[in-house]
Amino acid sequence: MDTETPTETETPLSDSMTIFHAGSLAPPFSEAEPQFEEEFGVDVTREAKGSVASTQKITQQGRSADVLGTSDFRLIRNRVLPDFGDWYAIFTTNSMSIQYREDSPGADDISADNWWEVLTRDDITIGHSDPAVDPGGYRAVMTQQLGAEEFQGERLYDDETYQQLRQNSVVPTGTETNLEGQLESGELDYVFYYQSISASSGLPYVNLQDEVDLSQATTDYAEHYAKAEVETDSGTFTGAPIAYGITVPSVAEAPERGAQWIEYFATDPGRAVLEELGLVPVDPIVVPSASEDAIPDRVMEVASAQDNLGPLEL
Repeated sequence: MDTETPTETETPLSDSMTIFHAGSLAPPFSEAEPQFEEEFGVDVTREAKGSVASTQKITQQGRSADVLGTSDFRLIRNRVLPDFGDWYAIFTTNSMSIQYREDSPGADDISADNWWEVLTRDDITIGHSDPAVDPGGYRAVMTQQLGAEEFQGERLYDDETYQQLRQNSVVPTGTETNLEGQLESGELDYVFYYQSISASSGLPYVNLQDEVDLSQATTDYAEHYAKAEVETDSGTFTGAPIAYGITVPSVAEAPERGAQWIEYFATDPGRAVLEELGLVPVDPIVVPSASEDAIPDRVMEVASAQDNLGPLEL
């Protein structure tokens, strides 16, 4: 993409823009920011927070952003549209994992085949972010719930094991961005969060089974994931395959810049950053067919309009 020089009939693009985004999008967005700023001559300001809290900045606090990126597209679909936006795109996916230190209690024993046995031991402290403000938090609880739910005739563990996992779990922080430091300091022994964070941090981690990691966008898995439900002060959330959403809110002050950022992550430079940092880009990005008329041209040119993405209704 080339830097665009406006003609006499075009309005010059703003020289600044603001992005509210999920904590798990901080690594790719931070990586892309300097290149984007240099290429397009714009100053980017970003605020990373849990996706629920990021959404509430717009819907409850009356703040303005040119891009809203969430780790659960349903937050945009259900809470931003139609009052604070007209459309969204699904642009990347992720999965859940467990991370730990080399000297965490049980570190020599843990594997993908027995993680629940290690994590239910006495004096183990499991951390995850706050389900009320962060999808990483409610997905951590869902992962634990799903291990006790039957899938294709089997389940990983019984209800008693699930209850012990919950007893060993704490919420020491609002969002996943602080969990790694608390893990390294020894305040936590294990943390549940996104595979993209685990894969890029340098600490050991366990990839989880498909039936609990919320990674599989098929009908069978989606029906299984939907058995998980987490009630919080900010609403009740139901399990589903992980899919990240992004939009230009209707309150944006620099909407063309917002569309430019989304276009960037729908094309090779942005997709390369996502892949480098452990996320799985959706190629092409997917937008709801019902919103097609509201989508900026530069986004529509790199998107596919659909009614659903696998089992996910848009």
